[in-house]
Amino acid sequence: MIKHFTKDEILESDSFFRRNLINCLSGYKSLNLIGTKSSEGISNLAPFSQVFHIGASPPLVGILFRPHTVQRDTLENILEAGYFTMNQVTPSFYKEAHWTSARWDGSEFEKTGLEAEFLNKFFAPYVKNSPLKLGCSLVETQTLKVNQTVLVIGSIDHIYVEEKGLRTDGSLDLNVLETVTVSGLDEYHIGKKLARLSYAKPDREVEEI
Repeated sequence: MIKHFTKDEILESDSFFRRNLINCLSGYKSLNLIGTKSSEGISNLAPFSQVFHIGASPPLVGILFRPHTVQRDTLENILEAGYFTMNQVTPSFYKEAHWTSARWDGSEFEKTGLEAEFLNKFFAPYVKNSPLKLGCSLVETQTLKVNQTVLVIGSIDHIYVEEKGLRTDGSLDLNVLETVTVSGLDEYHIGKKLARLSYAKPDREVEEI
């Protein structure tokens, strides 16, 4: 049986139900811990799933932030310092990653037991145990008119990846890296590979490679 919701029914539903439903509609999403540092030197860490590819030449990544109507340490640190890191999560520390979303006083690294590391004099902290880490600098921000969410566009300046997950053609084997995905706000998953497929062309059937 298929359940149907109209837009009016969604808007009239309980806010907790609506939030959970809408956040699940986009399916599995990547999970990144974003590391920043304030001008006072306090390291900050927070989980984000609204992260997406923007371009490869130059390498750019986008992050969506909720409206900047209250204090948002990660966004404010990025706007102030211009640097941030993105750190993929594994099963060994996904609970700690989730815990960073609590409203801590001080550094989430210290409170949750995750270890920060600073690589090649980069301003923002990385998560030491992450198998895939990006060092990014701020390129542009846009506040979307439709709902005041803030789009942050970052330049990917550094990539650190465990060699076991890097293929010779440059693609990544996320199964080998054991990166965790998230659905909704609080449900975590490990991806299971179905197949890698050949480049799609009209005159050739798709094959596993």
